[in-house]
Amino acid sequence: MRIFHRIALAFTALTGLFVGGWAAILPQSFYDSFPGFGLMWIAVDGPFNEHLIRDVGALYLAIGAISVYAFFSPSIAATRAAGIAWTVFGVPHLYYHLHHLVGLSPIDAVGNVVGVGSSLLLGILLLLPERKRPTPPEASRD
Repeated sequence: MRIFHRIALAFTALTGLFVGGWAAILPQSFYDSFPGFGLMWIAVDGPFNEHLIRDVGALYLAIGAISVYAFFSPSIAATRAAGIAWTVFGVPHLYYHLHHLVGLSPIDAVGNVVGVGSSLLLGILLLLPERKRPTPPEASRD
């Protein structure tokens, strides 16, 4: 597995577990203050819905779990599965956020697009083929 695959898997795993754990365990806190640091990306988008927030948390935990599995698996197929999951999730997720930036401060808007776009980019990186390693020539036998 290429080093950038492992790095992308580590970041997607951490993202999935952090966002998913926060949303699933503390949905009101997630709604009120995600992503933290005084920024607020969720509450500006409509009323609190505990069911929806917990479901989003479960989704992030699930795709984070795929990344954890792929990180510890020697199989490039597992890496591809994680890439497919993050990419399929990331495309409509980024599309939504790009079309709903009204009401966000400039720093929130930039952070929103960079954060959501980064998870999509990591998913795409996980789909890149593994470089073939050259096979060493056999030692000559005299």
